[in-house]
Order: sequence, then C-alpha cells, then structure tokens
Amino acid sequence: MNNIVLISGASSGFGAAAAGKIAANGDIVYAGMRDIAGRNAEAAEAARKDADERGVDLRPVELDVSSDESVGAAVSGILAAHERIDVLVHNAGHMVTGPVEAFTPAQVAEIYDTNVISTQRLNRAVLPGMRQRGTGYLMWVGSSSTKGGTPPYLGPYFAAKAAEDALAVSLAKELVRWGIETTIVVPGSFTSGTNHFAHSGHPEDSDTAAAYELRYAGLMEQVAGKLAELFPADVDASIVSDEMARLVALRSGERPFRVHLDPADDGSGVVSAVADHIQNEFLGRLDLGDLVQR
Repeated sequence: MNNIVLISGASSGFGAAAAGKIAANGDIVYAGMRDIAGRNAEAAEAARKDADERGVDLRPVELDVSSDESVGAAVSGILAAHERIDVLVHNAGHMVTGPVEAFTPAQVAEIYDTNVISTQRLNRAVLPGMRQRGTGYLMWVGSSSTKGGTPPYLGPYFAAKAAEDALAVSLAKELVRWGIETTIVVPGSFTSGTNHFAHSGHPEDSDTAAAYELRYAGLMEQVAGKLAELFPADVDASIVSDEMARLVALRSGERPFRVHLDPADDGSGVVSAVADHIQNEFLGRLDLGDLVQR
C-alpha cells in the first residue's frame, strides 16, 4: 500500500527534491508550501508539471507552518481524502545570519516558531491518527550544528535547531509504544543546492550589527568561503533528498534513528553517537529500555 506523505517546507531545497523522489517511489506526496497562490505559485506549478511529466502523485498543498489554521486545514484535507497520513517530514526551517546580540527578542521568537514550534503544530494535528492506527513515521530534518562545530553569526538558528533535535529525541521515546518510528536526518553545511544561505534573515538592530563589524568584519564571507573549501567537489545536496526518499521506502523496523549527511565532517556524527548511546543506556537503568528505537 502506498504511503501518504506530508512534507513541510517543500517549495525548494531538500523538501522539494525529496518530494519528487518519494513520489517517484510510488507514494502519494503532499508538498507543503506557504502561499501557493502567490510567492510560491511557481514552485507549486513546477511540482504539478513534474508530477504530470513523470506520472507520479505529487500534490502541492497550502501549508504555513506558523499558522494553526493553515496546519489544521492542510491536515484535515489530506485526512478527508485518504483517512490517514503515514509519513510526516519536518523539513520547514529558516536560517538567519548575524551577531546574536543584534537580533531582537521578537526575531528570535519568530526563528523558534518557524524551526521548532511549527513541528508541534504539525505533530498535534497528525499524531492522533498515527496513534489510533498504531503505526506511522516521523522524519525530522535537523542540522549538524546541533552537536558539531558551530561558527559564529548563526547563533539563533543553531539554537533553534538544537531545540528541534531535543524535541525530536524526547518525542521519539514517547511514540515507540504507539508503533511510531522516528528518524532524525542530519545534513551538514551545504552551501549550495538549498536556499538556506541565499534566503537567510538578518538582524533588525543594524546599529549593533555594524558595531560588531569593527571586530568581526567579513566573518560570514570567511565562514562561507572556508565551508565551500571543506566541501568535497564531487558531492552535492542531492545526497540528502536521496537519503530521505530511501528512508521512507524502508519497511517499518528497518529505519535508523539518526542519519548524518555531512561531507565537510564537522564532528556532529561522533558527538551524536555518544549522546544517543548515553541516553539509551540511561533508559535501560530506568527499566525503560523498550523505549529505545531498535
């Protein structure tokens, strides 16, 4: 039976590429996008055209992850059509660059809303059905910054992705007994093939940002340049969407808890392996070993 898949943030980057590849495996994929009649009209039309040309079932759906109403309408529409959602992919996210001090509290709250709280909106809409059926799959697209090397000027984004990872880790333990699997996909710093850097937000406090330029002039350009140098020339962002499609296609019980895709190797894989091992070992000491995803 084909999976019914909902992917957030599927207008571009990893989400758009994964939507097409998962649909090519025979699943029915809803590509969640904000404002498909406006700013993402071209992306929605490109998805429809791709689906028609390849004969796959890929459906753009209006989904603003920052809106309770939009999330509710999107999920309700899918459930009305299919009575289930088998796979939920948390891919929506927004990067910001600049000195932490220069971001207003409202900006930081907005970053958390997009990258963290949005997942709670979707989970609360989708998980009741998964729990009722006793099966389901959550995929979280995280960031190697959660446990790996972190350069300056990306602090609010890194903090939000770390919070998302912590939420995913905790929720996974609470879903095991319901038969719902979790995978955290951990991409590294892909400087091309996504819109993260190109569409990154900037601090509203321009005076403070300018003050930091006195001591940190050109820092983001230096970081971007060095990251590009560390990245192998024969690897691109398609490895992430390829892996996302592969994971969805696996049978229940075969999916790993965490997958790292970091060609620049910032060390996140090593630290995450230790952290996950320690958490699982402690669960055993609490006689909760059955909560570890095998």
